Amino acid sequence: MASTTFTVAEYVVNRLADLGIDRVFGVPGDYSFPFDDAIESCDRLQWIVCANELNAAYAADGYARINGVSILSTTYGVGELSALNGVMGAKAQRLPVFHIVGAPSTQIQRQGLITHHTLGDGVFNNFKAASESACCVSSNLTPDNVVDEMERVIREALRLSAPAYISVPMDLGRMPIIGNPVKGVPLGKIKRAQSDPDSLEAALDFVIEKIQTSKNTVALPTQFVANYGLLSALLSFLEKSRIPFATTPMDKGVISESHPSYLGIYSGMGSSPANLKGIIEGADLVLDIGGVVFEDFNTTFWTDNIAASKMITLGDQFVRMGNTIFTGVMLGDMLDGLVKKVGSSSVFGKSSQSVMPLVGAPTDPTSSDNFYPRLQKILKSGDVLVVETGTCVMHATPMLLPEGVGFQTQTLWGSIGWATPAAEGICMANKKGRTILVTGDGSHQLTANEIGVMGRFGIKPIIFVLNNNIFGVENVLSEVGPSYDELAKWNYYQIPGAMGCDDWFSARVATVAELDAAIEKANTFNGASYIEVMIPASESQPIPLQVQNQIYKTNIPGKA
Repeated sequence: MASTTFTVAEYVVNRLADLGIDRVFGVPGDYSFPFDDAIESCDRLQWIVCANELNAAYAADGYARINGVSILSTTYGVGELSALNGVMGAKAQRLPVFHIVGAPSTQIQRQGLITHHTLGDGVFNNFKAASESACCVSSNLTPDNVVDEMERVIREALRLSAPAYISVPMDLGRMPIIGNPVKGVPLGKIKRAQSDPDSLEAALDFVIEKIQTSKNTVALPTQFVANYGLLSALLSFLEKSRIPFATTPMDKGVISESHPSYLGIYSGMGSSPANLKGIIEGADLVLDIGGVVFEDFNTTFWTDNIAASKMITLGDQFVRMGNTIFTGVMLGDMLDGLVKKVGSSSVFGKSSQSVMPLVGAPTDPTSSDNFYPRLQKILKSGDVLVVETGTCVMHATPMLLPEGVGFQTQTLWGSIGWATPAAEGICMANKKGRTILVTGDGSHQLTANEIGVMGRFGIKPIIFVLNNNIFGVENVLSEVGPSYDELAKWNYYQIPGAMGCDDWFSARVATVAELDAAIEKANTFNGASYIEVMIPASESQPIPLQVQNQIYKTNIPGKA
């Protein structure tokens, strides 16, 4: 292949497509025209033009959760800054999202011309640090460095499982590359990092010795294992060792909850089943596989209590137990080594979770109590359940998922509005089954304009919008339930039709009978479904001030 085959922009998008990406999420812009045109002309990529850049970043986040990697394309300044919140969320989730940004030409930059999308000061790196802060690696590409730099950027983004920032001035993006293009391989065939052999062997011996001397070991696998493409190795280890496991809310669904060794959700005082807190914290040894995030909502406000002396963390590039740390040790190599060396343990626990019983008479008003059991009942293998941050995730986390059902939420970053565009990206990446979204009305109002994009590209999610006319979780976390938590009143079920989704099934339900009928229709409908479910605002009652102080640490020490 001649070195002049690709322009810089064409080479970037084609090299990223080699990883197995088939969609690009973004908003076109004039400085990004070289990228926009390159995406359009690449027969391996579909240009998913989103309603705005923030939505595009959320969609790229969702796509990367299923596909392993994604592309986000925005223009200089206004575009990249609009996307920044979403890219930060991908960084918190440890997702390799490649953010490509077209910049003003080097001719404009060198002359210091005042141009649009700038601060009018003739400075063209004002936004670089902000965008780079959401990423683990960055590069400003030129015709003569693009081949080498793309290999470095891809390597680092995959090694650290985090976003990458790629910037190309408009004139350079249209120039032919200098050098020999690299033909890459799909993501699943790439070994992301190498361990130091001696450190790896020492770490394996250490962990195996701890497992062998432990009378009862439990594991806490995390979603970071999936991000690194290591689920197969994790399953092999769990099945060979027979070590029982639980997950935190942030990691729910990373391993099938129908697995015989699954114990439930560990979240301190909010664990489900309730006795799981004692099981996990009472174990001789806890294997933290991937790195549990002991965040406030993930631990029911830091009510976890696993002794550091009993926990081994198998991190992405280290192993740690207390003050004993092995560095230069990669998670994939550790799991492969443990599969070879570990023996079988005796199982000492099993989940006592069960399917939620259906409640509610046909004439009863819809509520969380009668909605979530019905949601659980329709789930089947291949489905991915996408749950918005807030009260939705509080209700959905204890739900026992059937075999082969995935679960995605944004526990750590917690940006309301994430779930609707993320469901779009997840739906486009999920080739195995349906994508089912549950979102509150407050969150949905932030990003509901992405529904039109879903209709344009013909995807078929099932969407439940829970309408209680307030920011429910904000109301719960406040002392008095202030009026600023109240929402503008929308007719949500009319949104698909207003946005051109004429072939969608859409309904508003307010009774159990109407909910049952709508779910039955959505379950058999050969298209997208959008169901507005009325929920009483009275469900979201403010918590006592004492509990608020425990959560936010706003009390004065020594005073009640």
